Amino acid sequence: MSQELDTAAAGSLGGFLRRKGGGAHALPPGTPCANCATPLQGPWCHACGQLGEDFHRSTAKLLMETIEGLFHFDGRLWRTLPDLALKPGQLTRSYLDGHRAPQIPPLRLFLVVLLLVFLVGGLPRSKTPIETTVTHRGTAADVTRTETRHLSELTAAEKAELKKTAAKVEVKLGSDRSDAKASDWLKQRLERVIDEPERFYLVLESWGERFAFLMLPLSTLLLAVAFAWRREFFLFDHVIFSLHSLSFMGLVICVALLIPSDLGGILLLAAPVHLFLHLRGVYRTGVIMTLLRMSWLFLASLVGVTFIILGLLAVGLNAMS
Repeated sequence: MSQELDTAAAGSLGGFLRRKGGGAHALPPGTPCANCATPLQGPWCHACGQLGEDFHRSTAKLLMETIEGLFHFDGRLWRTLPDLALKPGQLTRSYLDGHRAPQIPPLRLFLVVLLLVFLVGGLPRSKTPIETTVTHRGTAADVTRTETRHLSELTAAEKAELKKTAAKVEVKLGSDRSDAKASDWLKQRLERVIDEPERFYLVLESWGERFAFLMLPLSTLLLAVAFAWRREFFLFDHVIFSLHSLSFMGLVICVALLIPSDLGGILLLAAPVHLFLHLRGVYRTGVIMTLLRMSWLFLASLVGVTFIILGLLAVGLNAMS
């Protein structure tokens, strides 16, 4: 996965594991800061912001503290997640009203959830995203059998047949006539995908994280349009709403991927219910106006996500040159 998201999420996760006050290893007040030599007045240096803690301790102690931190976490995590799932409107409204200390910063939560989605999505499964359908026709009886297999499982003859089909692809850009250069570009890269499906998947996975982040500005823009005449709401409000809403959706996707497909599909039905409660709780809208805005968000998001996916595929195909 891309290094940018890993780095950002790791830095965000650090906020979960760090407890206030520096713990038992906090340096006593008056000790010179190791970074700027300013006398400490608390657990953090008020001059440079560095944590005033003694890190000279054994590896065993550091390991035990890390394990303890993983299971202890910041208490804000256990207050934020239930509210995110059950009282989303109250969670976002509290943050916008200034009650921010008890909960995890929305951007930190979003980055970590986004990382979790790609970690869970990368787990081995019986089917991989790059598949093709192969049809077998009986000779004696007119029987057709269709099976879905990964491209890497196809025989050389099947790949050759698939390349013949790809060679017939034509691209038309703004006219009824096909564009020769665009068609050749697409044909060449489709052949590379057939030959190297795993490489194509890795490219999509790497760029997918960056394109998934585009859901945040897309959601913010759609909310700004939906509440354009509500002057009491600002772009910042829509950003915080989007961070909380997308974080919940990411968690739902993670759980749905980890449980059987039938139950996972049912779990995804919680998303529109959550959005309805979230919109009403934050924007104080009536039932009818909330449903109308949900319809707008759904249709516009569908168009936006389609363009994001097309952009991802275009980048992935271009990388197969």
